[in-house]
Amino acid sequence: MRILLVASAFNSLTQRVHAELRDRRHPVEVHLAGDDGALRTAVRRFAPDLVVAPMLTTALPRDVWSTVTCLVVHPGPPGDRGPSALDWAIHEGADVWGVTVLQADEVMDAGPVWAATPCPLPPAAKSDLYRNEVSDAAVDAVLRAVRRFASGTYTPRPQHGPDWRALDHTRPYLRQEERRIDWERDTTDTVVRKLRAADSRPGVLDRLLGGEWYLHGGHPERALRGRPGELLATRAGALCRATADGAVWIPELRARRVPGGPATFKLPAVTALGEALPRLPELPAPLMPAAGDPGWSDLRYTEDGPVGLLRFSFPGGAMSTAHCRRLLDAYRFALTRPTSVLVLGGGRDFFSNGIHLNVIEAAADPAAESWANINAIDDLVEAVLTTTDRLVVAALGGNAAAGGVMLALAADEVWCRRGAVLNPHYRLMGLHGSEYWTYTLPRRVGAAQARRLTERALPVSAAAALRTGLVDRVLPCAPQEFGGEAARLARLTAASPTVHGRIAAKKAAREADERARPLADHRAAELAVMHAQFFDPHAPYHALRAAFVRKLPAPAARA
Repeated sequence: MRILLVASAFNSLTQRVHAELRDRRHPVEVHLAGDDGALRTAVRRFAPDLVVAPMLTTALPRDVWSTVTCLVVHPGPPGDRGPSALDWAIHEGADVWGVTVLQADEVMDAGPVWAATPCPLPPAAKSDLYRNEVSDAAVDAVLRAVRRFASGTYTPRPQHGPDWRALDHTRPYLRQEERRIDWERDTTDTVVRKLRAADSRPGVLDRLLGGEWYLHGGHPERALRGRPGELLATRAGALCRATADGAVWIPELRARRVPGGPATFKLPAVTALGEALPRLPELPAPLMPAAGDPGWSDLRYTEDGPVGLLRFSFPGGAMSTAHCRRLLDAYRFALTRPTSVLVLGGGRDFFSNGIHLNVIEAAADPAAESWANINAIDDLVEAVLTTTDRLVVAALGGNAAAGGVMLALAADEVWCRRGAVLNPHYRLMGLHGSEYWTYTLPRRVGAAQARRLTERALPVSAAAALRTGLVDRVLPCAPQEFGGEAARLARLTAASPTVHGRIAAKKAAREADERARPLADHRAAELAVMHAQFFDPHAPYHALRAAFVRKLPAPAARA
């Protein structure tokens, strides 16, 4: 069937639905909503059999949904309505939720139901849940609804009548008044829940050091104490703030937009506050914590016999110069340990999306910061590529893009969860890319496929990545189970009688590749192009980056 995807943004769920439908050989086109006239034109031109809207913030026009069947994905169970469905669920502490695919009608979220899938809501941030449990449920429901529509025999169930047991539960937009944190009275658990319900948009509006800021992200701190609302410490760019009974770590802040001023964007909390931040103690977490240590850290190394596990989790998957250098230091530490298999990643959300465009945009000299950032991530990738005394596995529990995909490809094996979406390209940011991709990508998928992936710039599902050789293994498990399953498979790999032979073979292969063309040549050629793109003020990268970080339309139409 010809399917037109209509979405307010080409976000993670839209990308996954796009990739899953293409995997099933449906001709698919994407149209970004916002201009009803342009949508009507797209419908006439593409002549879809079906319209699917994975993520919409505005209603479809009546003359579109009355002409062609339009299926809308609502991140709530049947009967739930309103624009803040998932926010309310997390805000109120729900542990079970769902996704409904309904037909567009006169009333938002009130049309007949084509499919609905329940999902758990473990304790995690909204954006994490949206990309994982909610995404899994949404894809299941969308594919079922598409099959039902294609059959021509299914009648969707109206959200009213004697056979419909779901309550009609319409809730308003979750306003900042309801999200507000009362630092004097709210417990750590309450504060964390409020922060998680607002991640990554809109954040929780708060006053801090005389300014108004949106707080993004939240992790409980059980050991530190202070006067409620007091800033206690910093850690890896995050702020620790006291609650009524403990404290929370807040990784990112976004300044409130001044009326008539430019759009603002998220930054590491310490970076955002800059010179306004008073002197606070920096309290780094141990890289190799004691068993059962609940302390928050974005980097953690553990061991299980001959297996080392280096997990990292940076907000939004973005890796600044500082993130890359800290991760490289942690990786070098891991290489001093007596293991035969090292697992890089293994968390449930983003693996990596490459360089940190927000930090670059905020820098006094964005070109210089871009250059520092790309060299820092190249140093990390080089360290992985030149590891010849053990096997390295990249474990992608969540999505990866651009340099993050190329970081994974530096490993000997790439494992990803079934729901992961990969974007192995740079073109939409106007960049050539580095991270040794001109060596690793063709090595895995061949030169022709490498060109297709980087030039077409389309999202790739885990299944498609496995078929093309981009990844080696897909793990069909729930998001919460991915880390444990990756560790189990790593133990089996380490216990294999072939492991030492594989390590010797990879060392010989690396030496042969180095003789054929040194890694330094790949890096120099890639960086020569990147340097020109970074330091040319008229290069498309700068306008594309500025639009991306501020969530504005790209200067050029999406290909």
